[in-house]
Amino acid sequence: MSNDESWSARKTRWLNHFHARVASLTRPATAFTSTPEPRTIGTFARGRQITGGNFLFAGYLVQAPGTAIWDLPMPDQAFEADLHGFTWLDDLAAVGDVHATRRAQDWTHEWVRRFGRGVGPGWTPDLTGRRLIRWINHSILLLNGQERDVSTAYFRSLGAQTRFLARRWKAASPGLPRFEALTGLIYAGIALTGMDRHVDVATRALVRECGNEIDAEGGLLTRNPEELLEVFTLLNWAAVALQDAGRTPGPDLMGVIARIAPVLRALRHADGGLARFHGGGRGMEGRLDRALATAGVRGAARHDLAMGFARIAHGRTTVIMDAASPPRPDVSENAHASTLAIELTSGRRPLIVNCGSGASFGKNWRRAGRATPSHSTLGIEGYSSSRLGVAGMVSGKKAELLIDRPEDVRFERVEVEGGTRIVAGHNGWQASHGLTHVRTLHIGFEGRELRGEDVLLAMTPADKRRFDIVFDRSRLEGIPFAVRFHLHPDVDATLDMNGTAVSMVLKSSEIWVFRFQGPVQLALEPSVYLEKSRLSPRATKQIVLSGRAMEYATRVSWTLAKTQDTPTAIRDYAQEDELAQR
Repeated sequence: MSNDESWSARKTRWLNHFHARVASLTRPATAFTSTPEPRTIGTFARGRQITGGNFLFAGYLVQAPGTAIWDLPMPDQAFEADLHGFTWLDDLAAVGDVHATRRAQDWTHEWVRRFGRGVGPGWTPDLTGRRLIRWINHSILLLNGQERDVSTAYFRSLGAQTRFLARRWKAASPGLPRFEALTGLIYAGIALTGMDRHVDVATRALVRECGNEIDAEGGLLTRNPEELLEVFTLLNWAAVALQDAGRTPGPDLMGVIARIAPVLRALRHADGGLARFHGGGRGMEGRLDRALATAGVRGAARHDLAMGFARIAHGRTTVIMDAASPPRPDVSENAHASTLAIELTSGRRPLIVNCGSGASFGKNWRRAGRATPSHSTLGIEGYSSSRLGVAGMVSGKKAELLIDRPEDVRFERVEVEGGTRIVAGHNGWQASHGLTHVRTLHIGFEGRELRGEDVLLAMTPADKRRFDIVFDRSRLEGIPFAVRFHLHPDVDATLDMNGTAVSMVLKSSEIWVFRFQGPVQLALEPSVYLEKSRLSPRATKQIVLSGRAMEYATRVSWTLAKTQDTPTAIRDYAQEDELAQR
């Protein structure tokens, strides 16, 4: 870190500390103007983990049954920051029993006692907006059965945090943290007595932030589907809170919500989950549909590229492809080398997936999850389609950025007889190997078969010269590559037909069969499925077609075909029909 950056970080910490102390000495809020409705809910599994003493935050697992959350050993600043953000309140609320409620109340009021006077690492604008939203959303749970002095201290702290945020929201990190800061300020300004003067300022700032971070088509620069859902949810909450308070959200805010909704529909699989790309997960079950319903924006998913992703939905099957260049380096802190990777869901069951983000399991898993082999696409062995570079600075913090991206990514979608065809290509290995990857997908209108072809091409004379150099270095053994298809953990896969095919049985009893043609070997190998709600990665399998590029054009064809449908007795017709129209 340079001296300038070090001074900037010290200055920011000092200003946060100063304004936190000043805010804690001002006149407090005394009550809510109306009873807030809980809008955030977490996952039951994570809530159970926390009540059982398993604290998984920022890639670190601390097992400390019977220990208060503020007495835990803090393995890293990011771990401590996650605690002070209070998103774990959502998870305890999802459990909702007496043990979870007691922990939510005790740990929140202990925070007020220890840190409420403007001290501690939680007094940053990034965390304060996130914390305010949770405290207000879960106020009924937090105040139920509490003594008067406890509730008085709670409101005093809410008022202090609101004033701090009003002074410091501009210092919040761009992107999701600043959206959280401004939404938290709007929430608090509407909900707390004496704080309404902050609402108009925060609303105007929120609209300006939308202009900075959300493009004209409704996408984020980070290309993270789950982050887009989080931003969309925050904007919805802000709009609903303003409407409930008798204020008008304004056409600019509602216009942004209207632009984002079709993009999210295009990133949505048939089962209601999001495509898992660029650091994003599937999202909590039902959250995407609730957000779309709350927004009230009608209309189908975008037919063209949505935030750089292509979606085909036929029958009960959806396929989503990453069909654009990865995010530019300055916003690539969480980006993946996933160009041309696909995911496929049949009805309510994911079949082909990407491994996902390993950020919740530590630095090594985080790096592994970002690499091309962790995605369902072709990769040249030892080289991702985009490379992780040296650590850069993002919002004052060190981050490993994505560099050497494929700059030339082509995409074409054609409605052909009997279905839809996509042709996409990228030049991620042109400089290193002289090779361009072209992927063609064709899915019939019934959604029963996906035909694919992956081609490695040396196209220009310069490409051919580069290929020849690399080929010679390989001692004429060729350039090793692999086409990978990661399977969801619920898929039961076995090699079939003397090792020339893979049969896959879904939980719904559907059967899909994978076949291939080309100069490759088929194998069924171990893989992982990375979910942030779990304490450890889930074991699963991957289909791997491995071969060597020996010529200027190497072609591999494959098919995924459904050979047995879900039995009618267990099919959810109503829900599937509704999902297919989105």
